[in-house]
Amino acid sequence: MSNLKLGVEVISARLKPREDYGRVNAFVELRFEDQKVITTTKIDDSSPVWNEKFFFNISDTEDLSNQFLEAYVYNKTSSITKSCLGKIRILGTAFLPYSEAVGLPYPLEKEKWSMFSSAAAIGGELALKVFLTDNPYPKVPNLTLTKKIPSKSRHKFHNIPTNEKSKHSPQGNQQPSQPQPQSLQPQPPQPPPIMDSSLFQAPRFSSPIPTTMGFNPNPPDYSVKETNPILGGGKRARSSDHDLVEPMEFLFIKIVKARNLPSMDITGSLDPYIEVKLGNFTGKTKHFEKNQNPIWNEVFAFSKSNQQSNVLEVIVMDKDMVKDDFVGLIQFDLNEIPTRVAPDSPLAPEWYRVNNEKGGEIMLAVWFGTQADEAFSDATYSDALNAVNKSSLRSKVYHSPRLWYLRVNVIEAQDLVIVPDRTRLPNPYVKIRLNNQLVRTKPSQSLNPRWNEEFTLVAAEPFEDLIISIEDRVAANREETLGEVHIPIGTIDKRIDDNRTVPNRWFSLKTENQRRVRFAATRLHLNVCLEGGYHVLDESTYYSSDLRPSMKELLSHKQPSIGVLELGILRMEGLSLSQEGKKETVDAYCVAKYGTKWVRTRTVTECLNPRFNEQYTWEVYEPATVITIGVFDNNQINGGNGNKGDGKIGKIRVRISTLEAGRIYTNSYPLLVLRPSGLKKMGELHLAIRFSCSSMFQMLMQYWKPLLPKMHYARPLKVVHQEILRQHAVNLVAARLSRAEPPLRKEVVEYISDSNSHLWSMRKSRANLFRLSSVFSGLLGTGEWFQDICRWKKPVASTAIHVIYLVLVCSPEMILPVMSLCLFMLGVWNYRLRPRQPPHMDTRLSFADNIHPEELNEEFDTFPFSSQDPGIVKMRYERLRSIASRAQTVVGDIAGQGERVQALLSWRDPRATSIFMVLCLVSTVILYVVPFKVFVLLAGLYIMRHPRFRGKTPPGLINFFRRLPAKTDCML
Repeated sequence: MSNLKLGVEVISARLKPREDYGRVNAFVELRFEDQKVITTTKIDDSSPVWNEKFFFNISDTEDLSNQFLEAYVYNKTSSITKSCLGKIRILGTAFLPYSEAVGLPYPLEKEKWSMFSSAAAIGGELALKVFLTDNPYPKVPNLTLTKKIPSKSRHKFHNIPTNEKSKHSPQGNQQPSQPQPQSLQPQPPQPPPIMDSSLFQAPRFSSPIPTTMGFNPNPPDYSVKETNPILGGGKRARSSDHDLVEPMEFLFIKIVKARNLPSMDITGSLDPYIEVKLGNFTGKTKHFEKNQNPIWNEVFAFSKSNQQSNVLEVIVMDKDMVKDDFVGLIQFDLNEIPTRVAPDSPLAPEWYRVNNEKGGEIMLAVWFGTQADEAFSDATYSDALNAVNKSSLRSKVYHSPRLWYLRVNVIEAQDLVIVPDRTRLPNPYVKIRLNNQLVRTKPSQSLNPRWNEEFTLVAAEPFEDLIISIEDRVAANREETLGEVHIPIGTIDKRIDDNRTVPNRWFSLKTENQRRVRFAATRLHLNVCLEGGYHVLDESTYYSSDLRPSMKELLSHKQPSIGVLELGILRMEGLSLSQEGKKETVDAYCVAKYGTKWVRTRTVTECLNPRFNEQYTWEVYEPATVITIGVFDNNQINGGNGNKGDGKIGKIRVRISTLEAGRIYTNSYPLLVLRPSGLKKMGELHLAIRFSCSSMFQMLMQYWKPLLPKMHYARPLKVVHQEILRQHAVNLVAARLSRAEPPLRKEVVEYISDSNSHLWSMRKSRANLFRLSSVFSGLLGTGEWFQDICRWKKPVASTAIHVIYLVLVCSPEMILPVMSLCLFMLGVWNYRLRPRQPPHMDTRLSFADNIHPEELNEEFDTFPFSSQDPGIVKMRYERLRSIASRAQTVVGDIAGQGERVQALLSWRDPRATSIFMVLCLVSTVILYVVPFKVFVLLAGLYIMRHPRFRGKTPPGLINFFRRLPAKTDCML
């Protein structure tokens, strides 16, 4: 026996019992090969902590990759009974050396499913640390040897006799943690695979990144919490009256203009500006040079918390090089300022005298209001009076440009104009440019070349010219333009569907060589059209916010609005610095996108718990859409250079179809950001969401309509091509919105649109594989349950299944009704377990809470050119090759099974084909003579026969199928 040991440290568990489940007395049972150990029992604890360490002998180290470790979590219901709460299974390919192993949480899976017994599994996870060592400090516990378990049923509890004497005392189980000597080649610690997920398990390579991550028994709370804010001030209000936010009181001062201001200088010139002062807060307007009748139209807003004085002062000053001169003063008592309540009309500004001796008047208005006031979005707020770039602080509404697909079919060219003394034929190709998009045809060596190639570009309104040129490659690094044409996109034909045929057009090209050759005119034959029947995807198809076509006629007539979505952005709590070490505080603002409408809240400066209380509204046309809300740190307040982007604080997505109509959802969402250093919770965002349905019938009918416009099905785009066009669409939207005032920066648009979702990462691959295994876990559980029925593990259940089978065979017309009824009852049963809150980003599902730093470093590496050292890139390449080899093996095995089916009648194996043909002939006679019901009945009874009528070897049909030839032996 080898000295290599398998060590398992049982750290803790987090169980999720139902409300009606009762007490949980949990203990863990570990099984490896023919060895079994049991932890202590934690009485009435749904979050038990053990920290107990065990060691197992390894009989065959060369076959370690084919072994597996099983952990069962049981609930001790009495002194002699127990129920299984869940299990996990870790393959031997995931065992690591002690120095590289970390504690990881594993989701618990059900042991088996039975329709005759209540499922004991209650969900949750078990934290284990699994490692290999050849010199364990503690002694190996005296393990209870049990009967050798067959490989196919080693995971089944019923094949292992329980023995209470196999339990060990806590003193024998708990071992002190000691660092172990490194005996194997280290590898980056990966979350070990569940079931058959070793496909994406990384091979054992040395990691250049320090392995410092492990399982935290008290992780941060990433759940969505329900809140109870006082919306609308606690009064019943209409939806248009900001009833989804808490009212915030502001003091508004609108400075309109001035006239006949007196000059304080002997020269008679005046450079006026106005100071608005309330306590220690002072706001200034812009100054005008040599103007006694300036026009400002500026608004200042002082929040209630910043009203530190009872007197508001409006001071007129004269800008001077040395010292500003005082011109006049107007004072207001806050107790005498009127209050405006929306939707009242705006307060009319009045003229106020500035200087009683020298005259001069200012037109202004002063009032108390709330964030529902029209002046709120254009105001300068009291918390950012000294900001350099004040426009970047204001709340604004943006609209994405209307996007179109532009289809260009390059057919041919005629009469290319070349230099007369050239002795060779040109090798021309066509270059097409639109905005930053550039595509080229293949070269064709001829004076009248033909290409017949089609391209699709993305165009945005207002359109720019389409530039098409013919280039001749005269040398390796030299090209010459043979002709060029500018086509205004507004003159291009538009079509709604594929039924209309757009005629081809000839375009004359302008060329410099045309002057040298008489009677020469280069022409280009094109088919150009704007596709209005498509929806241009600028978001991922999995969480799009709009699926309507580009053509306005299709928008208005074929897809009416089904409801209204209202979003109240309330406040944030506990924000963390987005750029640690670079800023001492956070200047936070929110951006929300749904459809073509983007909204941006005001920026609350230097605050870790900002309050926004802003409400926005969208029309909803499709329930299977998603609204995205992002939080950012404004880095443009002090006039920073344009290269410094805004920091990302977090992002939230809410699917409209998960919202109940008419209900107000008030929740706090965790703001999560995945960084190269790991997952970090940046704070919490409080939202109020309401979806109001205008027509329930129209919304229900929407579920039966195609998700995308008709053109996506009549003339579909390739998936790879559609992803490239999506990147172009995001760049176009970002370029247009960055020209607004204040600009919506490119990094904000890309983060909201999730433009990098197509990039590969080990974390996403493992998460998707786990999602796939979770989807098929129900089928696998049903298969295991059926095997138990066939093996008569539970005679009562097997007998009942036989009776039900006989009834269904005798009355086959009841099969479909019974299946439909079972599905209906299952839906009724699951209604009580329905989600009460909208789903949020799941860190467990994303494999983001315990990810190795090496994988994060790889995920955030630049693409397509890596910024890492060649050694690290080589290590990642070798790891990817190892993963691809396993995927290659799996794909080959699946192909081999299909080729065996094809070999039944292909005569590759003449004897096997002859046997199969004889079987087909015999089965034809039998099926013709024997009634179909009798045949189905006998076949079912044969499959579910008692184990005493079964052999220990596979059936003959399976043996026959395995002997059929595949094409594997024909591969090099």
